[in-house]
Amino acid sequence: MPSNKLVALVTGANRGLGFNLVRELCRQFSGDVMLTARDTGRGQAAVQQLQAEGLSPRFHQLDVDDLQSIRALRDFLLQEYGGIDVLVNNAGVYLCNSSPNLSFPDEAEMTVKTNFHGTRNVCTELLPLVRPGGRVVNLSSTDGLRVLKECSPELQQKFKSDTITEEELVELMNKFVEDVKNEVYSLDGWLTPTYGMSKIGIAVLSSILARKLNEQRKGDGILLNACCPGWVKTDMGGPKGYKSPEEGIKILLHLALLPPDAKGPHGQFVIERNTEDWVKKCLGLKKTDDLNNLPWKIHWI
Repeated sequence: MPSNKLVALVTGANRGLGFNLVRELCRQFSGDVMLTARDTGRGQAAVQQLQAEGLSPRFHQLDVDDLQSIRALRDFLLQEYGGIDVLVNNAGVYLCNSSPNLSFPDEAEMTVKTNFHGTRNVCTELLPLVRPGGRVVNLSSTDGLRVLKECSPELQQKFKSDTITEEELVELMNKFVEDVKNEVYSLDGWLTPTYGMSKIGIAVLSSILARKLNEQRKGDGILLNACCPGWVKTDMGGPKGYKSPEEGIKILLHLALLPPDAKGPHGQFVIERNTEDWVKKCLGLKKTDDLNNLPWKIHWI
């Protein structure tokens, strides 16, 4: 018999942003908090660390690259809670220059598989479980804006379309990987950074899923957004980031804990207003006014 408890879940949470977000959710969320990780040992060690701080997260294994793992988590949530109230898709990889033996085509395939397809598969399996008033947060990056800004006008138009379907988006992401493998990506108008491409895919996916929620679950008050936490000092972000993990989770926490009467944001790419200078530098912009002409719709908070 499922419990009546609320439950929040964070993917890729044994370290970095995910770990710090679980810590703060344990303090502020009025329900159970699930810490998930691909590696069971590391995930359980992270839970033990938080328990030593007097917090009580729960652990469940989750590999976003493994559909069977995602479905096992789905079944657990159904049996234990009957649904989910907060879902934060934080799991991801940054493989650029991570290994001299990793070819660029392999980097593209692995990055898109984990960051885009992994997030999409988690949403496919868990979104039907999100209860009325639920919150969904997908981790994206302004690096995706930079990549899209420098892609061909034809590709920009496709990604920016208000009517793009999930199937069309998947086709675009798969075509990027295939074009990299076939060494024709520059001819077809792609910019090559694979991390940024995977993250613009997440931003577009989020707008599509929000549109579907509006159509299929109108009145349920579910808010789903993508966001960028900024450049954070983590194992993935490196030591040069201008934010600590504690600062980086603020936007994730804000969106995860939007009050019950909130009407938005929904289906947006959310960025903190105090990161304008960093966004301008990231995108090579000189004027604040140029932020209004970016190749994507941004919601500043």
